[in-house]
Amino acid sequence: MLAIEEQVKLILPLGLTGSISRLVGLTAAVSDFPAPLGALCSIVRESGSPVQAEVIGFEGSETLLLPYGELTGVRRGNRVRLLQSVPGIRVGDRLLGRVLNGRGQCIDDGPPPVLPHRVGLNPERTSPLRRPRIDEPLGTGVRVIDGLLTCGKGQRLGIFAGSGVGKSTLLGQMARSSTADVNVVILVGERGREVREFLDKDLGPEGLARSVVVVATSDEPALVRLRAAYVGTAIAEYFRDSGKNVLLMMDSVTRFALAQREIGLAAGEPPATRGYPPSVFALLPRLLERSGRTDRGSITGFYTVLVEGDDANEPISDTVRGILDGHIMLSRKLAHQAHWPAIDVLSSISRLMSELASPDHLRASEQIKQLMAVYQQSEDLISIGAYQNGSNPTVDVAIQLRDVLQKYLQQGATEKVTREAAIQELLKIAQLRESLAQVSNRPGAAGEKRTR
Repeated sequence: MLAIEEQVKLILPLGLTGSISRLVGLTAAVSDFPAPLGALCSIVRESGSPVQAEVIGFEGSETLLLPYGELTGVRRGNRVRLLQSVPGIRVGDRLLGRVLNGRGQCIDDGPPPVLPHRVGLNPERTSPLRRPRIDEPLGTGVRVIDGLLTCGKGQRLGIFAGSGVGKSTLLGQMARSSTADVNVVILVGERGREVREFLDKDLGPEGLARSVVVVATSDEPALVRLRAAYVGTAIAEYFRDSGKNVLLMMDSVTRFALAQREIGLAAGEPPATRGYPPSVFALLPRLLERSGRTDRGSITGFYTVLVEGDDANEPISDTVRGILDGHIMLSRKLAHQAHWPAIDVLSSISRLMSELASPDHLRASEQIKQLMAVYQQSEDLISIGAYQNGSNPTVDVAIQLRDVLQKYLQQGATEKVTREAAIQELLKIAQLRESLAQVSNRPGAAGEKRTR
């Protein structure tokens, strides 16, 4: 900790003022205003209330501001006043069950909560040597994830899907059914209509009671959408440092990146990969690395990625996949078949499952995935009736277990399944597979099948 005298020296005087010199697009340039990057400011207008803005860059001797609202009524010469040099929010246990906006302010009908603590939105980076190994699984309440894509406390997983494939429903189900102590849900760039729908239908009163929801809709300024991600992550870090296991769910990283692209271009950054400025790819690891496990608690992160045109190799998807500890792919084909959750198991992976699952559980999951892969390879022949029983014993077993596997992979949106139940059911399917494999491999079994 810094001495009090040293902390005082770091605080800029709140009496710092400047004046608007010009407006360029969405940004306002201020002269004689040496405020730091990220500082919160207020632009005074002759008519109407002041407009709050944030420092996003510098150009020559001018400071560039991006407003949180409309610049209507702002003219050259208007005074700009520094409000807050270090961005932060107030936090506390009374945030549970509340809905916040991207500024960290409650927007539900409840009374203002008493929040005794204050945290910064950009804390110091956690040393990798202070991160213990992830060795304890987290139950999500989703059978296919707990059984075949086991997640650990402090792990970070991406949910990759196109629009309308069921990302929000999956997040709501995990918020209601997971074994985490606290849920923090961040909705970045959502449609206004979908926020109420998510709260009432997907999350429900049961999930909201132990959750904090941070919302920034698509019609809000890019700064608010970007800030919502930092506000939600800072809240999750507060609960983690209080000794809790937190489930952090963010929908979506893609819209976070789009908000930063808008800010970066407004600040004069050159577009690089597919129109994204370099700052986007610098911010992604800084945000995603903030979740994880420490010696106090853990933040298990599920980050949705909206893939453009179902292309999982576009720049944001590719970058996020390289940062996270695994990915869950949602399939539009499965969604069209009313297969819920629409998780493509063979295209998904949990990089820590081998360290979290017991030997029996791991062996059973590998056997089931092998059956699914074999069936997928022969699916065209099977569907047109060209496959002949007895040609391949493994395919024979996959066909016989097809209905059993489909029942295991599907789960109703309101159905709760514990992690222990998911594993036991998986082990039973693996035992049934071994029994059928022994029959298929028995001498003369192939001939008996052809005769039948």
